Amino acid sequence: MPPTVSIGLAEGWQRLDRACRLADQYDLYCKQEETIMANVLQILEKIPGTKQMLDIPGISVLTVAGFLAEAGDLNSYDHGQQIIRLAGLHLTENSSGKRKGKTGISKHGRSRLKGILFCAMLPMVAKNTTCSQNPLKKKQSIITFSGTLVRVLYTLGTKEKEYNNATDVLG
Repeated sequence: MPPTVSIGLAEGWQRLDRACRLADQYDLYCKQEETIMANVLQILEKIPGTKQMLDIPGISVLTVAGFLAEAGDLNSYDHGQQIIRLAGLHLTENSSGKRKGKTGISKHGRSRLKGILFCAMLPMVAKNTTCSQNPLKKKQSIITFSGTLVRVLYTLGTKEKEYNNATDVLG
């Protein structure tokens, strides 16, 4: 009687080998992430005002690092509204000639900065969108609070004041 040949055995070993390689690759990526985050923290410690920015509940190291990377030196701005315009979070009217269109967010600006602020606001708005007077839709409130976050980060970064939870407008 000839021995039976199983194709499943060879395929199983190949898949196990691939799974082991993927696990090793995942471990390597995790170590690289730890190294990068340690470097980011070292850089943020040298920048004035970042400690105060990180005291805001719900704001992560990646949010502050991304905000500062996109906005640059906060002392080069006169006020937070300039950063809001840089991000493209200011309102513009979509009109042409005699036709008056809807007011919406500008499509100009730094998309990465806008994305960082948008992602930072998602968890905060998910919990805190109850307003009885003039209620906003979810995206409208995210954009509104993103502008508020920019002004708070700008103030904390330039004046290096401690974040006060009593006047917490973000969450």
